[in-house]
Amino acid sequence: MVWQVISLIALVSGMSALWLAGGAVRRLGAQNPEALSPFTRRILRIHGVPHDSIVSFGRARAGRDRVAFIVNPTKSGLAQLREAAYRACSAHHLPEPIWMYTTSDDPGTTAARDAIVAGAEVLVAAGGDGTVRAVAAAAGDAGLPMGIIPLGTGNLLARNLDLPLRDVGAALEIALDGEDTLVDIGWLMVTRASGETYEIPFLVMAGIGLDADMVAGVTASLKSRIGWMAYVLTALRHIGATRMRATVQIDESDSVEKKMRTVLIANCGRLPGGLVLVPEARIDDGTLDVAILDARGGIAGWTQLASQVWLQGTRINVPTLPDAWRVGRIDHARGASVEIRAEAPQRIQVDGELLGRASDLRAWVEPGAVKVRSPARSVKKRQHEITGDEPGRVERRRSGKR
Repeated sequence: MVWQVISLIALVSGMSALWLAGGAVRRLGAQNPEALSPFTRRILRIHGVPHDSIVSFGRARAGRDRVAFIVNPTKSGLAQLREAAYRACSAHHLPEPIWMYTTSDDPGTTAARDAIVAGAEVLVAAGGDGTVRAVAAAAGDAGLPMGIIPLGTGNLLARNLDLPLRDVGAALEIALDGEDTLVDIGWLMVTRASGETYEIPFLVMAGIGLDADMVAGVTASLKSRIGWMAYVLTALRHIGATRMRATVQIDESDSVEKKMRTVLIANCGRLPGGLVLVPEARIDDGTLDVAILDARGGIAGWTQLASQVWLQGTRINVPTLPDAWRVGRIDHARGASVEIRAEAPQRIQVDGELLGRASDLRAWVEPGAVKVRSPARSVKKRQHEITGDEPGRVERRRSGKR
């Protein structure tokens, strides 16, 4: 009998403790649902507070930034992101943020410009590299800082700035209160076979040949299933493809004509999976890095090329083989401008966006063109060393006038 009473008391005590703990967790979740995991919120039936019920925003006034979030609506978890964004702005005593979506026809430039007209003083791109690139173009034009909430597959710029890739809360904190880092923007002028020309910015890489073929071969469903590995699988399909012949000229140096697989023009060099495709590329050095990749001789060439890509990221010194033995290779060069002329039109891409086919490209760099919020440790802040102009307000020296 005594043991039954003791067991009953222990059971009641345990249930009381569980009830009190559950109440405490529910109160915490009511105040900040993002502090709990989605599973815990479902079990305890905790629902996020609608963003319009958060009333503790700061008043809009000089020196208190109004933030605009430019969001890719195809990404998942946007309801939680919006709630977290509103709460973060409230916690920083900022005015109520502007929330705008990109469209299939416009990856974010128009939305960013509309947000600026509405009074935004900080632009935050929430999406993949395409969204980031579009928002950066508008931020650079207006001289405004921008933050990044990486929601894409590659998130290449975020990787190169050491931004958190899977922690929305940490990314929001940096976007709202990080260090303004001056980064370069690359520009690509494309000349079609018809003679039509146009210019487009890039923050990460532009490529012609195999690089763009890989982008073209990856479907949205494949990316959603296996992430960046989708590009690796697509590359395997092109092992037997014909190499392209092209002429490459860096600045005013002598041009080089040869067969190759692809030419990459890089503003930064880190890729997913720990790969460093262009080791010397820095996003704030006022220089573009060029990588010419080639593989011949079937599997042997591709194996040698893949090994070189992996080894250069490890900083292991590998003896250089004689040219006759090098069936897979990467040649690196650097400069402020690059011209590429392919013998036949090839696919081209910028920051993962396909631009169709062209045979004539010209690229140049606009140093310190945009301010990006980043962790203090990631990229050293510096003033515009070439023109001395106000960062983000540099007049573009377009086409041949740069």
